[in-house]
Amino acid sequence: MKAKLVLEDGKSYSGEYFGKTEEVVGEVVFNTGMNGYQELMTDPSYTNQMVVMTYPEIGNYGFNEEDLESKVPKVKALIVKEFCLHPNNYRSIGTLEEYMCKHDIAGLKGVDTRSLTRHIRRKGSMRGIILPETKKADWKKRGIQDKINKMNNPVDSVTTKSAYCRGNVSGAPIAVVDFGIKEGILKELEKRGFKMIVYPAKTKALGILAEGPKGIVLSNGPGNPKDLPEVVHELKSLIQSKIPIMGICLGHQLLTLAYGGETVKLPFGHRGGNHPVKDLLTGQVTITSQNHSYAVDAEKVPKNMMVTHINLNDGSIEGLCHRNDPVFSVQYHPEASPGPMDSNQLFDRFYEMTQKRGGKVCL
Repeated sequence: MKAKLVLEDGKSYSGEYFGKTEEVVGEVVFNTGMNGYQELMTDPSYTNQMVVMTYPEIGNYGFNEEDLESKVPKVKALIVKEFCLHPNNYRSIGTLEEYMCKHDIAGLKGVDTRSLTRHIRRKGSMRGIILPETKKADWKKRGIQDKINKMNNPVDSVTTKSAYCRGNVSGAPIAVVDFGIKEGILKELEKRGFKMIVYPAKTKALGILAEGPKGIVLSNGPGNPKDLPEVVHELKSLIQSKIPIMGICLGHQLLTLAYGGETVKLPFGHRGGNHPVKDLLTGQVTITSQNHSYAVDAEKVPKNMMVTHINLNDGSIEGLCHRNDPVFSVQYHPEASPGPMDSNQLFDRFYEMTQKRGGKVCL
């Protein structure tokens, strides 16, 4: 079926439906990865977003059960140039379109994704609607506005509903605050022998501290960190406990707010597995996997926090650590999933902090 994507500014792109053929509204963003479509589709950080893949052909290795970052897809839609109908991979158990149909995820193929990506780079990320080619996109229509309203507070829709345990039963206990955590992060923590208690996003600090964790991980997740003031309030109590804390992506932004800093929305965000980041403490450059719309405001870095990493594409802040507290955070995804594993050692760093309990993190 012929379909089209219409952006808020009126720009329209023609294509053809694949997957679920339905009218869908979401924020239109682009991902520069050459592969990893399955991981990104199930990454909770993509909640309420329609993802444009800049790589021209998608779906060529099908779908499998091993590469899921959550149980079901979180994206609103997938927008591609060419869609592979006949995948070939030894792990594949079906086509990507079959997976999308199973979970009611819409797709739009045959789109000039190069032109669309360049438009987003110039104008910034914006909302869009996918609908049949013959229909008119009326942004004032009540049904469309209702869908837009449901896009608020995405963390509430992806966080765990109740606390649960995972990992080595006899291992060192740590607390993981789930803002939309990826399976890859939990696997990396498991590899290091941790016993994890995974908590809902808005768990009170007293409840977390009552279990006596040796460390705290603040996960990735979707949306604007400033929409979670109650979480920021509880983080202040977690910081005061002097328990080692590692923040990832949204967790990094929330820590910044808890220390009195600010965050800003990037024009079109960082999404993909090819972002160069420089470690200012060692001079090492790593290629990182990223997925975020917001970043720490470089003009309002919290007092007593040191910038440890910067993005070499645009100079934005990619990492922070506290000069006195055992706290550090990064904007990117150190577990990769998908992408390079250059930053995997950050989990080792966190493990060492939990064994020492306390002490400075910054050099």
